[in-house]
Amino acid sequence: MKNILIIGKKSKQAFENLKTVNHKKINKALDDYVKFISINRKKIIRENAKDVKNLKRKNVLDRLVLNEKKIEGIIKSINEIKKFPNPIGKILDSWKGKNKLNIKRITTPIGVIGIIYESRPNVTADVAALCLKSSNCAILRGGSEAFYSNKILSDLFRKSLKKNKIDTNCLQFIENKNRKIVDFLLSKMNRYIDVIVPRGGKGLVAKVQKYSNIHVIGHLEGLCHIYLDKESNLNNAIKIILNAKMRRTSICGALETLLINEKILKTKGIKVINSLVKNGCEVIVDKKINKFFNNNLKLAKELDWKTEYLDAKLSIKSVKGVKEAVSHILKYGTMHTDCIISNNKKNTSFFLDNVNSSIAMHNVSTQFADGGEFGFGGEIGISTNKLPPRGPVGLNQLTSYKYIVKGKNVTRP
Repeated sequence: MKNILIIGKKSKQAFENLKTVNHKKINKALDDYVKFISINRKKIIRENAKDVKNLKRKNVLDRLVLNEKKIEGIIKSINEIKKFPNPIGKILDSWKGKNKLNIKRITTPIGVIGIIYESRPNVTADVAALCLKSSNCAILRGGSEAFYSNKILSDLFRKSLKKNKIDTNCLQFIENKNRKIVDFLLSKMNRYIDVIVPRGGKGLVAKVQKYSNIHVIGHLEGLCHIYLDKESNLNNAIKIILNAKMRRTSICGALETLLINEKILKTKGIKVINSLVKNGCEVIVDKKINKFFNNNLKLAKELDWKTEYLDAKLSIKSVKGVKEAVSHILKYGTMHTDCIISNNKKNTSFFLDNVNSSIAMHNVSTQFADGGEFGFGGEIGISTNKLPPRGPVGLNQLTSYKYIVKGKNVTRP
């Protein structure tokens, strides 16, 4: 594992070098990265095709595939990130103490960020752009299923760094596919890596959270809920629920459990469920709901309330009201994204105030749980940690801070 230690040392030195780089040069490097991606888009798609051909887990195909539309999305994300002002050196607070000290709290970069991720080549580009823009360095350990896609996107970024005379070790991509490297990164690299960000399935994230001796930013699962309140518009509810579940079923913001007020099961509830079935969603329901369908639907078990399907499946439960809905979410939720569909202000306020979600929504599809949609340009991931950063981790969330204290030869009595 000597090579991994060398990568760590190089990243740490690159971080020190990056502190002195003019922000205009950083923006120029991002401009060049966009140009290199655009010029090489056919080559990127060819490399991605190698990964698709070798893919064994078909449920991640949607995330893995790169086409013209997705490449345009990557370019758009980088351009949006570039437009943001420099997040480093911003004064967050300032005051003058009784002790004649002038104190400021200003933003600083975090340092070296290690990203361990699966089947998401767009993460390579987003992370590279976000880290450079925030004056951080990145070490990437992508999944083997996206090896060729990640490598070309990393190579093009390093090419843009080199062109602008920025240390190319600001971004390092670990090419070795040995799974033991992940263990080494988590247990032996705390001298060189300041934060670990896992992006992938429950197994990967759970392992990182359990074994890392480095601070982790991330979420274990995206078990997202929608509560359909008694006072709600049926047409709007159907649109939101279908979008939240079926737009893209394999992303962490996809709806996994629908909670329906039992007083509207006969009316709105049945129509919502029929709409889901009609659109190709398998529904798994509780006994009370199943009675309205002559017990012909699949009956939910305890495990279903705990399951992130990442597929065209949805567990549906009847509840007495907003309080029971919140109780269910507090018991089974993962503090990712939860939504209420309601026209009742009191119920809406209760829901938003009492769920522990990092993102709490009202009359909005849970698929908006995304840094790009929040106006962050892109995201390095979504964090469900109680301590910050929380929710989508974008540019401003990739900063720390320090205190600058000035005085006129002040000594403490």
